[in-house]
Amino acid sequence: MLKLNKNRQTCLFFIYVCTMKHSLIRQHIIETASNLFYRNGYNLTGINEIIKEAGIAKATLYNHFASKEDICLAYLQYKNNTFTKDIKDFVNQAEEGKDQLYALFGFLQKFFDQKDFNGCWCLNTIAELPHGSERVQQEIQKQKEEFIQFIKALINKNLSQATDQEEEELLARKIYLLYESAISESKLHQSKWPIETGLSLCRSLVA
Repeated sequence: MLKLNKNRQTCLFFIYVCTMKHSLIRQHIIETASNLFYRNGYNLTGINEIIKEAGIAKATLYNHFASKEDICLAYLQYKNNTFTKDIKDFVNQAEEGKDQLYALFGFLQKFFDQKDFNGCWCLNTIAELPHGSERVQQEIQKQKEEFIQFIKALINKNLSQATDQEEEELLARKIYLLYESAISESKLHQSKWPIETGLSLCRSLVA
């Protein structure tokens, strides 16, 4: 009986190790592809480049992802998860009230200052897929809607003058458009002035 229990424990440990290894390899592929997609663009990054950069065999990559589109979806989700955590942490450091809404643009200024800043990964990707993949488009739309709802939650929490959900929704979408414009135009002009202007307009909206 003791021997059977030990064998079972060994088997479970082996399964655990294999599962962890599988997960780590998948994450390594995602992070490698993310760096390449964001820096060089989706269309200019080929499967072979991802394989070479990740230091894996082609069979290993296809064991985790059936297609380049699947890698793209994982990339978008990975970037969004990181972005969501980072911007929430940044905003929560600001004093409660209007400053938490202004902090959205403070975060964007910090993002712009990073040496690898290349604009919004979602907009970059969809621009390269003009007739794009429906799955990719739906994923990006979902992420953008989640961001709007995050802004709406900040409005609900921090602005007493927002009296109803319809008003909060409209204001959230206005601030969202300012943010999206600021990130796109700051990349185009390689300058912070679109971010600073977006912040100024945001102040006018919530004054």
